[in-house]
Amino acid sequence: MTLKDNQGLDAIDRKLLGLLSEDAEQSYATLGDKVGLSAPAVHERVKRYKATGRISSVTAQLDPTMTGKPFLAFLHVDTTGWGKSAAMMELRDLPELEEIHSVTGDTCMLLKVRMQDSKAMEALLKRLYDMPDVVSTKTYVALSTYLERPVQAGITDF
Repeated sequence: MTLKDNQGLDAIDRKLLGLLSEDAEQSYATLGDKVGLSAPAVHERVKRYKATGRISSVTAQLDPTMTGKPFLAFLHVDTTGWGKSAAMMELRDLPELEEIHSVTGDTCMLLKVRMQDSKAMEALLKRLYDMPDVVSTKTYVALSTYLERPVQAGITDF
């Protein structure tokens, strides 16, 4: 019997999910060779991951520079009330907005944006300040990115 962790995953599940997060286009046979399972067994596990929501979608990772969005920034947005307002959530329709988080600390919301340049950032800041609940912002522009990746399957035992 294979040991499962608190999330219902065994060591093969974690390894397989990790391999899929690195390259979801690998064949089931290739994945099977890497984890010691047959291609049909890998296929069944992947079907189960999708059915249970462990794999929520399979997407292409776009090159930001090649898509005209080399400017990466993180915005701390402070608001008068709880940050998740209808106006704030309408920002999700902007293709430049990659993430919206409600956070603790000295700010309410954390936004991750990727855009063309500082002029585009200025336009976004204007849009934010036009919202009645926005009190202040702090912008952190990324100069270099050393690690950026999707959710990883592994868990470190600290």
